[in-house]
Amino acid sequence: MERVAVLGLGAMGSRIAGRLLDTGHEVVVWNRSLNKVAPLIARGAIAASTPRDAAAGNRILITMLADRNALQSVSEGPGGIATGAHSGLIVIEMSTVGQPAIRALASTLRPASLIDSPVLGSISEAESGRLTIFAGGPKDVVDEVEPLLATLGSVLRVGTLGAGTAAKLVANAALLGTLTILGEAVAIADALELSRETTAAVLASTPLAEQASRRLALLQAGDFPRRFALSLARKDADLILDGAKTGGVSTPALESVRDWLRVAEADGHGESDYTAMLATMLRDRRGQGAQRR
Repeated sequence: MERVAVLGLGAMGSRIAGRLLDTGHEVVVWNRSLNKVAPLIARGAIAASTPRDAAAGNRILITMLADRNALQSVSEGPGGIATGAHSGLIVIEMSTVGQPAIRALASTLRPASLIDSPVLGSISEAESGRLTIFAGGPKDVVDEVEPLLATLGSVLRVGTLGAGTAAKLVANAALLGTLTILGEAVAIADALELSRETTAAVLASTPLAEQASRRLALLQAGDFPRRFALSLARKDADLILDGAKTGGVSTPALESVRDWLRVAEADGHGESDYTAMLATMLRDRRGQGAQRR
C-alpha cells in the first residue's frame, strides 16, 4: 500500500482521504482549517504541518482544492508544495482549475511529476470508490499511479497533461447544460398548466429522464442538500467559457447556463447544491431572470 498526502479537506478531499484510509493506505493530510484535519487524524491519518512538509516527505501527493487561487496559495510561497518538491514526487491534481492553471503548476513544481486528474462524481461516489477519474499526463507517470487511482474509481486516460482538465470541463458543460434544459422544460410545463406529476411522467420518456427523476423531488421539496455547491458550478462554468473563448468556439447556450448560475448565486444559493438553480429559473420564468442577467 502507498503512503499518500492529501491537501485540501473540503467535502471531496476529506472523502478521498477517508477512502484511501479505508483501503489500507497510509495517509498524510493537510488543510488550512485545522478542524477539518481532526476527524481524519482520529481515523489514523498523519497531520503535515505545511504543504512543503507533505511534499518533501512523500512520493505521492493529491491536491483537491476549490479553485485556482487556493491551488496557487498551497503550491507557492515559503511553505508551499514547490519548496518541498523533489524528483521522486508525483503530484495528482484533482481540482477543477482550468488548463492555464495546470500549465503554471507544472512549471512551479519542477522537478516533480504532475498529472491532472479531476473527477466526475460527488460525496457518495468518493466514499464508495465510484468516481470517474480523468487522467492526463505522461503515460509512465499515469501507469505508476493508476492502481492507487483505481481505489477511488474508474480511471479514464484522456491524453497528455491538461487533457484531464479539458475532459472535466467537457463533462461539466454537458451536465450544466442538461440541468438548464430541464429547468426550461419544467418552466414551459408550468406555464402551460401541466401538473408536476404529469411533467415528471412526460420527462421520464425523454433523454432528460435520469436528471428529472433526481432533481424534481428536490425541487418539489424546496430542499437542496449539497452534493456540488452552486458556487463551484458557477466557477466551472466560467472555466468552460474561458476554454471555449481560447479555442474560438461560440457557446451561447452555455453562456445562458452561466448567467442562470450567477443569478441563483446572487439569490443566496451559492452554498446549496447546484440543483437550486432550478428554483431560480422557475421563479423567474416570465422573463424577470433574463432582465436581471
